[in-house]
Amino acid sequence: MHTIIACIDGSASTEAISLAGAWASQRLEQPLTLLHALEKPATPPAADLSGAIGLGSREHLLEELTALDERRERLALEHGKHLLQAAEATARAAGAAEVTQRQRHDDLVGSLAELEEEARLVILGRQGEDHAAEQHAIGSHLESVVRRIQRPILVTLRAFRPPRSFMIAFDGSATAQKALSRVAGSPLLAGLPCHLVSVGPLSDEQQHQVNEATATLSSAGFSVTTATLEGEVQTALNRYHREQQVDLMVMGAWGHSRIRQFFVGSNTTRMLSQAEMTLLLLR
Repeated sequence: MHTIIACIDGSASTEAISLAGAWASQRLEQPLTLLHALEKPATPPAADLSGAIGLGSREHLLEELTALDERRERLALEHGKHLLQAAEATARAAGAAEVTQRQRHDDLVGSLAELEEEARLVILGRQGEDHAAEQHAIGSHLESVVRRIQRPILVTLRAFRPPRSFMIAFDGSATAQKALSRVAGSPLLAGLPCHLVSVGPLSDEQQHQVNEATATLSSAGFSVTTATLEGEVQTALNRYHREQQVDLMVMGAWGHSRIRQFFVGSNTTRMLSQAEMTLLLLR
């Protein structure tokens, strides 16, 4: 059975992730799993103190350091349990009916790789716990997860509300066509007004692809508005979001077109960090 996996870490995005998880769980009629990855903190290698202090003192020091590490691990485990409990309370209050807590002793990327087969959708916050005070920073694992995980990924900002409309960044490529087909066949965004947005100028063939995409979405019951934007891709998409008050953007990740190129190398970080709305990334 598939599940919605919402990844929490105690950052400023945790409430938004829980709310997004509840929304997706209801829309997709799938249970919600709240995941907390308990990563082992990086510690510097122990110095060789044998020449500086006596053997007995060195053994005592190592015992103290081991006990301290164990205490830190217990506290981190307990802290994670409290985070999961609070996230579950938030999700249930927002309407999620079936919620499971999972805590794993692994990094986030490794945890999601092992759970990927059961995931219908993965939800992440843009900022991790280490970037809570930085508005446009992205979490240290976000780009790695986007590159590694093949499931749809929903990236939230610090606040989330159920989207009232969405936009698809469309360029006519095979990746964009696949993303559009997945949107048309999924209940996640069903019934919401759709903006099919391209960044021009468009060739005759590309305009034909836009017309076909519009017909596909209309046949699936979507009310579609098309738009061709000018200028730099990221700036144009953000401007359109503000003008039309669009809440969510769907993008097919990876490739080399003017839109999809923003998911390659440093441009991945740029798009994820500068987007002004929730992102749904489809592979």
